[in-house]
Amino acid sequence: MPRRPRSDRASPVPATNPDTLHDPALYINRELSQLEFNFRVMAQAMDESVPLLERLRYLCISCTNLDEFFEIRVAGVLHMQEFGTPLPPDGIPPSALLKLIHERAGTLVEQQYRYWREVLRPALADAGIRILSPETWNARQKRWLKQHFNSDILPVLSPLGLDPAHPFPRILNKSLNVVVVLQGKDAFGRAGKMAIVRAPRSLPRIIQLPPNVSGGEHDFVLLSAVLSSFVDELFPGMQVKGAYQFRVTRNSELLVDEDEVENIADAVQDELRGRGFARAMRLEIADSCPKPIINTLLENFDLPPNAVYRINGPVNLNRVTAIYDLVDLPDLKFLPFKPRKHPDVEEEQLFDTIRAGDVLLHHPFDSFNAVVSLVKQASRDPDVLAIKQTLYRAGKDSVLVQHLVEAARSGKDVTVVIELRARFDEEANLGLADQLQEAGVQVVYGVVGYKTHAKMMLIVRREGRKLQRYVHLGTGNYHTGTARLYTDIGLMTANPEIGEDVHRMFQQLSGLVPSFKLSWLLQSPFTLHAALLAKTARETALAREGRPARIIAKMNALNEPQVMRALLEASQAGVQIDLIVRGACSLRPGVPGFSDNIRVRSIVGRFLEHSRVYWFGNDGQPEIYCSSADWLERNLLRRIETCFPILDPSLAQRVYDEELANYLADNTQAWQLNSDGSYERIQPGEDQMPYSAQNGLLASLCR
Repeated sequence: MPRRPRSDRASPVPATNPDTLHDPALYINRELSQLEFNFRVMAQAMDESVPLLERLRYLCISCTNLDEFFEIRVAGVLHMQEFGTPLPPDGIPPSALLKLIHERAGTLVEQQYRYWREVLRPALADAGIRILSPETWNARQKRWLKQHFNSDILPVLSPLGLDPAHPFPRILNKSLNVVVVLQGKDAFGRAGKMAIVRAPRSLPRIIQLPPNVSGGEHDFVLLSAVLSSFVDELFPGMQVKGAYQFRVTRNSELLVDEDEVENIADAVQDELRGRGFARAMRLEIADSCPKPIINTLLENFDLPPNAVYRINGPVNLNRVTAIYDLVDLPDLKFLPFKPRKHPDVEEEQLFDTIRAGDVLLHHPFDSFNAVVSLVKQASRDPDVLAIKQTLYRAGKDSVLVQHLVEAARSGKDVTVVIELRARFDEEANLGLADQLQEAGVQVVYGVVGYKTHAKMMLIVRREGRKLQRYVHLGTGNYHTGTARLYTDIGLMTANPEIGEDVHRMFQQLSGLVPSFKLSWLLQSPFTLHAALLAKTARETALAREGRPARIIAKMNALNEPQVMRALLEASQAGVQIDLIVRGACSLRPGVPGFSDNIRVRSIVGRFLEHSRVYWFGNDGQPEIYCSSADWLERNLLRRIETCFPILDPSLAQRVYDEELANYLADNTQAWQLNSDGSYERIQPGEDQMPYSAQNGLLASLCR
């Protein structure tokens, strides 16, 4: 068995006054830091070395990210303002924070649309991909579009004239709408003033013109442009004085009081019904819209004036991403790659392979097929008795889920822990739960009050006279789609103690059992947080003794106050700390006397950085862990997470080389966090060759 790490040592005497580590100047607001991530995504859209259609996709990703930011983060700030929850470590009160958010978000929106109008749209046109605006339509195009409007669009529209009998309608979250100013009288003699036209979600937001009509193979028109151009067809006998597209973004956080409900599935379903009409967070509207109409909309949506975003372009710019899939021009996209088949894995004999030694998978460079094959073999192997698995996000028509269904129908004991509150996947997971239950799978919804975010699978197989456990642990979801787009680490092992740990965690999730000590795994909300503090304190003690001390950690986000204070204290003691944080980082690096020894970088590239890896120097006996958990309050204290060590020395070295050293060497897609909270793109030095960590892995692993 691998040797256990020595016990973590805390420092006998604190080197600093703990109160000084609560100074708000040492921290960055999480929401503002999250906004900065979207500027880094926009930088990818503006990078001319990135293929053109990929740049379009990055632009749309930044728009979608901003939608979610308002739906979740801004909604959270308003909740904090109304209910007086404690301030975060940065100390910015909610009212001031909302003002800063709207100012910074306004800058981002202006950048997005200016770049769309002045750079990307013209560049697409030069490449033969035209997004035609009404003023450019020729007579033939206009005739076809009008016919298309009358035959395919108008029949599903239900315009609503506003008067005492027709109050302002409920506007669905992020839906496309047009407010129309009318003059004249209708068939009943009612004077027209204003009407609302809602675009059903069944209508495609991008319309491709037939080549024989338009003359171009890749000519498109936005639905919003068609609605605005032909809206007069909906109001015969009246004069349309103006038509202005708008969109409202609403709070999308589900609030389920789990202690007060008898069935969490029913409660989530009830909440989903009202999500689309929850409190408004933001109004996007055509910049040509008169101020009185904007004021009317603000009043109806109960929004302050600074929540209005005047848009010079389509209010749903993120929908332009559909063009990426509609256009088959490989030269304008990233070169395709084929994930490698792991050289040490024989997918037809996985149980033998795993029993012979741990298997490490680094996605998307290593194929996710190995994980799917493991479930497939388990579902069909007569010696497999049980399969237990967590599912947070699985994707539509998941082949992995199909294998679980097959296993249950063949008589195996299958238990699946489904997290119904996986944000924006709640409805899909409710349907998945029904599908599995109908096949005889035992479905568990986790633990009241704690989201189950752990990624783990346990297979129990009879081998001779004993039962052998096989385990898969990962940093990412069991989702075959994102496994090609996100970077993640997966471990397959037959280690009996890890197998016992995972077995006990499943007992916790499915039954009512007391807490117990695990041999190797660290677990939120019980041991992971304390272990991170203890291991950081151990490095701090080593530094004070004059011995080498180092921490390197890679994650998606960081904001947990105690962890941040521990890192500051470690920095003051001389511990060298490198943090690779993709998104929001609330710890301010480079503050003299506090965080001089802390460096923070973010990598934004072709793949979404998603793996969480923690490395502690441990006086020459380094420990490396992979985890489903970021260093956020929610992950460490309010979720069920796993954190697993890489015990095989060669695999531990591989994780260090590929996930840490490799990303610290990146000088083309890396951004350095400065002490003022800004990010600066790292450039190669005069004596350095340009190096991309992701491209390096593609070249070395996917040849």
